[in-house]
Amino acid sequence: MNAPLDDRLALLAEQAGVDVYWRDALDRPQSTPADTLRAVLRALDLPADNADDVEASLQRMEQERSGRQLPRLLTADAGERFIVPVVPRGRVWKLLADDGTLVSEGQLPSGEGQLDAPSLPGYYTLFVDEDEVTLAVAPPRTFGIGDIAAARRPWGMAVQMSGLRRPGDGGIGDFTALEACAKAAAEKGADALAISPLHALFAAAPERYSPYAPSSRLFLNGLYIDPVRTSTAPTVRAVIDTHNLRQELAELEWLELIDWPRAARARMTILRSLFESASVDLAHSERFGAFRREQGEPLERHARFEALHADFSAHGRPGGWQGWPAAFHDPASREVAAFAREHSREVAFHAWLQWLAKRGLEGAQKAARDAGMAIGLIADLAVGADSGGSHAWAHQAEVLKGLSVGAPPDALNRLGQDWGLTTFSPRGLRDTGFKGFIGMLRAALAHAGGVRIDHVLGLKRLWMVPHGAGATEGAYVRYPLADMLRLIALESHLHRAIVIGEDLGTVPADFRQAIGDKGVLGIRVLWFERAADGGFVSPHEWSEKAMATTSTHDVPTVAGWWSGRDVEWRKKTGLDDPAVDETAQRERDRVLLWRALYASGSAWNEEALPTPDDISPVVVAAARHVALAPAPLAIYPVEDILGLHEQPNLPGPTDAIHPNWRRRMPDSSSRLFDGPIAHAVCDVIDKTRNRT
Repeated sequence: MNAPLDDRLALLAEQAGVDVYWRDALDRPQSTPADTLRAVLRALDLPADNADDVEASLQRMEQERSGRQLPRLLTADAGERFIVPVVPRGRVWKLLADDGTLVSEGQLPSGEGQLDAPSLPGYYTLFVDEDEVTLAVAPPRTFGIGDIAAARRPWGMAVQMSGLRRPGDGGIGDFTALEACAKAAAEKGADALAISPLHALFAAAPERYSPYAPSSRLFLNGLYIDPVRTSTAPTVRAVIDTHNLRQELAELEWLELIDWPRAARARMTILRSLFESASVDLAHSERFGAFRREQGEPLERHARFEALHADFSAHGRPGGWQGWPAAFHDPASREVAAFAREHSREVAFHAWLQWLAKRGLEGAQKAARDAGMAIGLIADLAVGADSGGSHAWAHQAEVLKGLSVGAPPDALNRLGQDWGLTTFSPRGLRDTGFKGFIGMLRAALAHAGGVRIDHVLGLKRLWMVPHGAGATEGAYVRYPLADMLRLIALESHLHRAIVIGEDLGTVPADFRQAIGDKGVLGIRVLWFERAADGGFVSPHEWSEKAMATTSTHDVPTVAGWWSGRDVEWRKKTGLDDPAVDETAQRERDRVLLWRALYASGSAWNEEALPTPDDISPVVVAAARHVALAPAPLAIYPVEDILGLHEQPNLPGPTDAIHPNWRRRMPDSSSRLFDGPIAHAVCDVIDKTRNRT
């Protein structure tokens, strides 16, 4: 039974950034139960199990808030004043640029706590007496479309990396197929190619293939390496024959759905053999060694995790690192070091995969830009990572323990959601100087012209569910939005990359305003741009501060929506509402959509409503409708370029029925847009965006 909520517990929760009172999706006031508050506070390293714990944690919070100690990182706006903790004595300060050059210096009188930030964005080192702190000075806005696109109104496509095809791909997409797709899209006039997350998953558990449940957001998925790019085609053919994989690869290549375990085993078998043969190449080994030294401890920890995870899984301990013997819970332990020495080849192999994956992604971005794309690849950044994965093990001071990210109940999910992911602790961010967050941004932007931040509301607050509790028994935990937006703007500026924030669902209007003011583009989807009467809003009324799109990987494609394929899937998976006749509702909605397409000039005859099977005119009209929006950027899923019925993912507990993240493209990347529907869609988008 829940204990009563007392004032001291409520005070501690609010000071720690845990919402005691909040409003749900229907704008009804809610309060967080005391037991939930205690569980969340415990995960934030603020015990609150009894009155003494609460008082001790309040005292600790008071000490932290007193300002007697400088944080490890401060953020500031370029050319503006920023605050340092005030103390009752004078202090000497100096500010150094990233290269050690003195920028400014002076004295802070007793009781004063304001300094002027440099006008040039960048990272600086601030010394206040003997204290040292990193100062991140942000530009007013992120790098924007207007900074790169001149008079053009760019558009792009979105693809699921794993679903791309090329001859000889062995049943799964890779960086070579991505290069070909980028070139083909550029030929159609696209300036961007948004890709699904390429985060590192679990090499020893290929059945865990959701790109949004990664092991680490700092590293890449080695399965996307094209083996031929690591060696030569004859060498790869010899390896394939040595392992009798020719027939297996051919079968996998012709499957309509990805068989992740089989494809992963085949590709990793080939890559392991190539690794061993490459090890005798002195020049290759020297370049690889230089990469390992440059990447340093973070790469070594990730590679050690992969080796440990494989070893423990093989010996009956699958799952996360929490199930390993206690001596291996600490990545800096002697036992981990001893294991790494004894299994040095396995550790080196996983580091080698990261080297090759990084080169592959770099090559794909270069191919996109060389083909004429103004932006190139747009990376995708998942909202969290698996709590048993590489990042959570290697950087334990940064991440939350005992909590999962999710969402409270709303109209679509009456029982709430628990995504089973962890993420950064707001206190851990402060204590580590946002090191992991900055590293994650840099990893996403290293070889891309932009990034899409999944569930961008997480910059302000996240719904956290204590382990063992139901998804409805969570609490909102607040994050340092101003600091994180400044860091995003700074990294965007340094990498000359745009930023898109996935702001769909129940998002406060002031939050959309906050990220828009900082230059982060929101997302507007055709299906959700509807008026109070259910009709579809004119594209001219769409936001000027958001990317426009027909659909996303989580919602029906245009063809799927028009034909009612999504209604069929919802019924099959039990996601439909028995109280609603969704088939009849869709019939009415088709009329409303066609009416809106006609009103925007995208459809030619209001009365000639296409049948549910006649998807071509609807796909082309919807593409033009969205292209008319004043959005700085329009992105179209490849499924809507090709007029495909099936969506990549159906959110919810649907994996056993719906083939989430397994669908493959109908043709190879180089020929993907050669068909009549793709030609018509791309032509109407390009003409509308750039010649209207």
